[in-house]
Amino acid sequence: MKKAAIIVLAFTAAFMVSCKEEKPKPKVIYEGAKAAEARPKKVDSTQIKIADLPILMEGTKYLIHPVGDIRIYDDSNRSYGSSRTNSSVSYAISNYNRFEITGYFENLKFQHVDSTALRPLTDLKLQIQTATYLNTIADKTRRQILVYTLVDADTNADGKVDSNDIKSLYISEINGKHFKKLSGDVQELVDWTLIDAQNRIYFRTIEDINKNGAFDKNDVVHYHYADLLAADWTVTDYKPVE
Repeated sequence: MKKAAIIVLAFTAAFMVSCKEEKPKPKVIYEGAKAAEARPKKVDSTQIKIADLPILMEGTKYLIHPVGDIRIYDDSNRSYGSSRTNSSVSYAISNYNRFEITGYFENLKFQHVDSTALRPLTDLKLQIQTATYLNTIADKTRRQILVYTLVDADTNADGKVDSNDIKSLYISEINGKHFKKLSGDVQELVDWTLIDAQNRIYFRTIEDINKNGAFDKNDVVHYHYADLLAADWTVTDYKPVE
């Protein structure tokens, strides 16, 4: 029994040490700071840029084409894209659920139903995660708006713009024009909601006040809203906890 107890205690101590040493990866690396971990080893791969089949949001006249890429590694057992089914690559980079497009894609291209011309949303390097059509606002005001959650900068300095970086909130017209950032720079989007009665979008962000590269209890949550009927979607701060 004593021998078994010693083994259990030794295992528990080793487990606690390993847990203590494991730290969450920072979402922000500030200028002059060194990364705590070595860069991952480069793996040979082929990147293929593709577009999903177009989406037409109900009540609109613009086809939306999600554009992104899939990556196929030189090892046939390690084929990756935006999704993977066994050993084969999935050529879908997004999913569509009536009024929302989700996934990990780098751009959207817009096409009027009566035209063959395609217009890109932006020339910025992004990872778009959601694009939501505010159909209830359109039904009431006839203004057709898309709201995006996306990553627009390599904030953790790992050489990639992906879900490990800070997430931001953007907005545009249904044709992709007037694409504008609503959240502040170097502020992580927490969540957002639509209040139809006010024609407003409310959202929260968190700022890394202590500059430790992580978002934690010592940082500050900011509260904002934007008037969806205003021409420039000006963001207003408010303080519900004071």
